[in-house]
Amino acid sequence: MKNGIFVSCSAGNSGPSNTTLSNEAPWLLTVGASTIDRKIVATAKLGNGEEFDGESVFQPNDFPSKLLQLVYAGMNGKQESALCGEGTLKGIDVKGKVVLCERGGGIARIAKGQEVKNAGGAAMILMNQETDGFSVSADVHVLPATHVSYAAGLKIKAYLNSTAAPTATILFRGTVLGDLSSPSVASFSSRGPSLASPGILKPDIIGPGVNILAAWPFPLDNNMNSKSTFNMMSGTSMSCPHLSGIAALLKSSHPTWSPAAIKSAMMTSTDLFNIGGKLIVDETLQPADVFATGAGHVNPSRADKPGLIYDIQPDDYIPYLCGLGYKDEEVGTIAHRSVKCSEKPSIPEGEINYPSFSIKLGPSQTYTRTVTNVGEANSAYEVKVWAPKWVDVIVKPSTLYFTELNQKATYSVTFTRVDSTYKTGEYTQGFIKWVSAKYSVRSPIAVMFE
Repeated sequence: MKNGIFVSCSAGNSGPSNTTLSNEAPWLLTVGASTIDRKIVATAKLGNGEEFDGESVFQPNDFPSKLLQLVYAGMNGKQESALCGEGTLKGIDVKGKVVLCERGGGIARIAKGQEVKNAGGAAMILMNQETDGFSVSADVHVLPATHVSYAAGLKIKAYLNSTAAPTATILFRGTVLGDLSSPSVASFSSRGPSLASPGILKPDIIGPGVNILAAWPFPLDNNMNSKSTFNMMSGTSMSCPHLSGIAALLKSSHPTWSPAAIKSAMMTSTDLFNIGGKLIVDETLQPADVFATGAGHVNPSRADKPGLIYDIQPDDYIPYLCGLGYKDEEVGTIAHRSVKCSEKPSIPEGEINYPSFSIKLGPSQTYTRTVTNVGEANSAYEVKVWAPKWVDVIVKPSTLYFTELNQKATYSVTFTRVDSTYKTGEYTQGFIKWVSAKYSVRSPIAVMFE
């Protein structure tokens, strides 16, 4: 950071539960994972005519479209069989049949297909657990397979229980573009709030991290016998490199910008809506909250021209660290120099010049922010407030005026409870946005009531 090096980090793959984040420091860009509009479709077709779209990278062109007998791996009543773990299908007649397996149990998705194949199964339908909802992955399966949602899996189970002779097949439809629900937050993407520093809203942002074409050092072990050095991968370790690349482009375009300025540009210019024009959703198909999305989904072209930036210099983090209660030697280890917190006024977490707000709200609280004009020399920005439920948000001044580039302006935000119907520990969210004739600069707000 002192050397102007931008660092982005994966939020982690422990979602969808809250407080599952990694890499929470405010000098890092913490990146969650979202879907893209490309699907590699494999459709589960049932004997009653119902069809459920799933995904699979393995798209055999010789798999018969005729209906085969469908069986549920857990029909013996054993959960380990339902999960299709190694050796669990012994004694179950799956030969030549389509097998319904359940996701989870610490067993890799591809390994479940391997068990079905070893037991003589013709194909696998892999259904999500409830926690994964509608988030599915395209994998290089070892046999014809499709990965479907939890809702689809329940309907397939209902069909199995409705007839004495259930049948199914899988229709491989290849690559389909233009999924209107994308981007959506992946179920695995780790969520906030931050436990290490609750006054910093994390993750910061989300980016493409599901079914990403990535370099792969091993042969793809499936019926294609592929020698490909690429694979489809999912995880925040896929989304993080996207943001790193965007940061590199921004640094090339704006060589004098600090890491914090680059981070601010990306965070304040994000998308909140999917390509279908609706709010970004999570694995439940409900609007995702700020602990899933952070500031929103990255928009590289808008980040290149953010209008205003929230800048932070390396030494600005020292009073923040002192305020968290770190000892002098601990802060010194981070700062790479001697530090005496007693000689520096500490600040609350929310007072650092961050492009977002995370507030634990009891009595009214006021925080300040300083923005730098990187848009047009002569410009004015008017504030627009979408206040969190049960909270009054007052911004002063309500208009920021600039007469030159790189000019700074400071504003304050006061948060006040206006209703007592909330519960202690409950969260609510909103955002403020500075709007000029040309630019829009948005900062998310998360409030927890004390």
